[in-house]
Amino acid sequence: MQKDKKEKPNLHPRNKHWGRYNFKALIHSCPELAPFMTLNKFKVESINFADPKAVMMLNRALLKNQYGIDNWDIPQGYLCPPIPGRADYIHHVADLLGSGNGGKIPRGAGIRCLDIGVGANCIYPIVGTTEYGWLFVGADIDPISIKSAQKIVDSNISLKGKVALRLQNNPKHMFQGVINDNERIDITICNPPFHSSAEEAKAGTLRKLSNLNKKKTSKATLNFGGQNNELWCEGGERKFISDMVYQSKQFAKSCFWFTTLVSKQANLQAIYTALKKAQAVEVKTIEMGQGNKVSRFVAWTFLNPAQQKAWIESRW
Repeated sequence: MQKDKKEKPNLHPRNKHWGRYNFKALIHSCPELAPFMTLNKFKVESINFADPKAVMMLNRALLKNQYGIDNWDIPQGYLCPPIPGRADYIHHVADLLGSGNGGKIPRGAGIRCLDIGVGANCIYPIVGTTEYGWLFVGADIDPISIKSAQKIVDSNISLKGKVALRLQNNPKHMFQGVINDNERIDITICNPPFHSSAEEAKAGTLRKLSNLNKKKTSKATLNFGGQNNELWCEGGERKFISDMVYQSKQFAKSCFWFTTLVSKQANLQAIYTALKKAQAVEVKTIEMGQGNKVSRFVAWTFLNPAQQKAWIESRW
């Protein structure tokens, strides 16, 4: 990819997606992208990001060109996430792991990451295994998502043996029923449902499409897709993450770091309050920037410094 720091100035330095998309290289990797390429108002190669098919094909091309994923598909209507932002989360959690390891990022199959809500797209395990060689457990409450993610793993040799998919049979549980007895998880990641209702999710989609189309849009066609459980839950992001914090205490000795994206800054105080009640030993908030958008994730651990040191020495 050509470098253009004015395009995406705040992406993580190791993110492959700095600069404008190199459509020549992407189309060479995935010729099916060619019909979706257009020139924007600045006469620069782009796609129509309001078109779900164009977004889907761009993702397929990026995964093939940048991550060596030859076979990637998702069921119609399921979340097709923007890959640069997903990659940023992985690179920042890698730095988090490295921060307790003398600045050296632990790589290879000794590191196990749990993705809560892996989705049909399996993006986080793809990026994490490709960039750092980590092993992944991907959990989801939706059988179709698990089936789709499993198909992606089975059809790409680079993922085989590195990603285990597990169906969460109880939608109220996040870790119980997923983390096995005596299993150790070095870090968890999560992209929680942001909205508190279907109506709120629809309103957010309409705002997004109106911005993309530069005019008011009344029809909620999801350019990035998303099922109900991917987009909203009762109580929204605040309750989801507060529940996650409460449940994580049960696995205090099974996991080093717990992390989750937090979309709305206004929810941070409630999350900090939940972490204080849960008696988390260490809490970090890491900001990430993607172009004009500022994102963040919260990380916490129940291990004291001595326990953290022992964990690193025995596993990494």
